[in-house]
Amino acid sequence: MDIATLRAGATPYALALLRIMTGLLFFEHGSSKLLGFPPGGGGGESHAMLVFTGSMELVGGALIVVGLVTWLAAFVLSGYMAVGYFIAHAPHGFFPLINHGEPAILYAFVFLFIAAAGPGAWALDNLWSWPFAGNRWRLVPTAR
Repeated sequence: MDIATLRAGATPYALALLRIMTGLLFFEHGSSKLLGFPPGGGGGESHAMLVFTGSMELVGGALIVVGLVTWLAAFVLSGYMAVGYFIAHAPHGFFPLINHGEPAILYAFVFLFIAAAGPGAWALDNLWSWPFAGNRWRLVPTAR
């Protein structure tokens, strides 16, 4: 077995691990803001903003972890993190090292990658195909 074959076989599983760990970390942010566990999240935001950001992180993180409508959830979360970077970090300086925006940028690009590459292995999305049909989405079981 050559290295190219090994890498090709491992790619869906590596992508799944990236998706699951990123989703769990994001879910943790939302859980901290909304549920208070683990303690320490949600400082400096108004109550309405805290509920909005916590909900985005909790629900979006859960969708990413289980791999449900992954491309849509990842695309929305990528935009969410890009906007978050420009609102919360960019005003404090140009360089991400100085404005502490590295995690926001990293999340934005990881979510964008997941939206483009798909969920990988171990995702609920793999049980169905989601074709666009006219003006609505329809669920069609995938033939095995």
